[in-house]
Amino acid sequence: MIRNSRILIADDDETLCYLLKEELINEGFLVDNVYDGNDAINKIKKQKYDILLLDLEMREVSGEAVLEFVKTNCPALQVIVLTAKTEIRTAIECIKLGAYDFITKPYQFDQLLVIIERALEHQNLVVQNKILETKVNKNSASSIIGQSKKIKEVINLAEKAAISDSNILLQGETGTGKELFSEYIHKCSPRSEKPFVAINCASLPDQLIESELFGYEKGAFTDAKTSKQGLVEIADGGTLFLDEIGELSLTLQPKLLRFLENGEFRRIGGVNTINSNVRVIGATNKNLMEESEKKNFRRDLLFRLNVITLTIPPLHERDTDIILLAEYFLEKKSPVRTPKVLSDEAKDMLMKYDFPGNVRELSHIIERAIIFSDGNIIKAKDLSLPKEQDRNPIFSENVMNPALSLEETEKILIHNSLVQNDWNRENTARALGISQKTLYTKIKKYNLK
Repeated sequence: MIRNSRILIADDDETLCYLLKEELINEGFLVDNVYDGNDAINKIKKQKYDILLLDLEMREVSGEAVLEFVKTNCPALQVIVLTAKTEIRTAIECIKLGAYDFITKPYQFDQLLVIIERALEHQNLVVQNKILETKVNKNSASSIIGQSKKIKEVINLAEKAAISDSNILLQGETGTGKELFSEYIHKCSPRSEKPFVAINCASLPDQLIESELFGYEKGAFTDAKTSKQGLVEIADGGTLFLDEIGELSLTLQPKLLRFLENGEFRRIGGVNTINSNVRVIGATNKNLMEESEKKNFRRDLLFRLNVITLTIPPLHERDTDIILLAEYFLEKKSPVRTPKVLSDEAKDMLMKYDFPGNVRELSHIIERAIIFSDGNIIKAKDLSLPKEQDRNPIFSENVMNPALSLEETEKILIHNSLVQNDWNRENTARALGISQKTLYTKIKKYNLK
């Protein structure tokens, strides 16, 4: 049974509440009790509970009304109805409305414990389904591939950092595997059995990021027809991964700072403060200290995030890992049971390439080679690596003109890169080492077409 779970007892029989609370506390649960449905709703608004033991007949607000509130606002909360034998029909109706189970009074405490245990197991499934529905990542961390000295050093530091409960900042170029490291840290931590929730701060506008992070109440805006839990609430007890955190707007940064300081937040449109215990891992390809000096990133937020800072090395500094990773991707991405193999010439070409897109680029190169190569051997030509002159098309004479301003130089660089990448924003952003959100802002700023 999952101990340290939080239970709320809502029953107007004060003697029963007291005795039941004492027995549950002795079993290792955290227990609160109320004697009225209205008090139960207020408690649920302020505190996250795992189990609600709900009496149907209470003063002022009935158990059915409390159940309706839970169904709308806290779908992960498991409700066990406490009912008299004469109310069994009503209890069955409550199950149709979303209650997990019911038990008739008087009941054996051991019987109630069994139901609580099953309800907690069911709650875990509900949370996992919720994570899948919100398209966040709950995969088991893959093994980090690499034998180079630099990557081994970072893995060792990550394992030590995982044991602590401190916030972590992962730095590194785009495509180096920062999210993979965040998953690895989570799986090595005491939080490994709780959710791992990820969000890319550069992929959504500010309003959507805030509603994804903190959730919203019913009626908070036009389309808010029901309340929604935020990712910080879903990740309670686990890990929240904020990718591209350097792209977070100055409007949202104070709200994240407040949450990091005390674990408290409010849903959009809400007035009640909610607590969530999560460990935050941020990732960025920017120098946040420089960004803070430019007033693009709050320094107090940076200091909250970088209690532990890990720098993921680029692939060109891990040359002994290149072939190891290439063969891993060959095995992983080959559609047949027997994967294709790299020729010696292909291996030599990979070792000479500098991989500006890092491990992600290597993965794409291998995937493309598998598709277009003939036979079981991948030759050098199948890799389709860009030539030296193709990899640096943006450094034209105009760009190097010292008479140009910094903004004019930036405009030419971005325009040339867009042309080179056939105006594919994802590839252009990767080539420039910036996020798609930043690229979109620059395109609008310079009116590039």
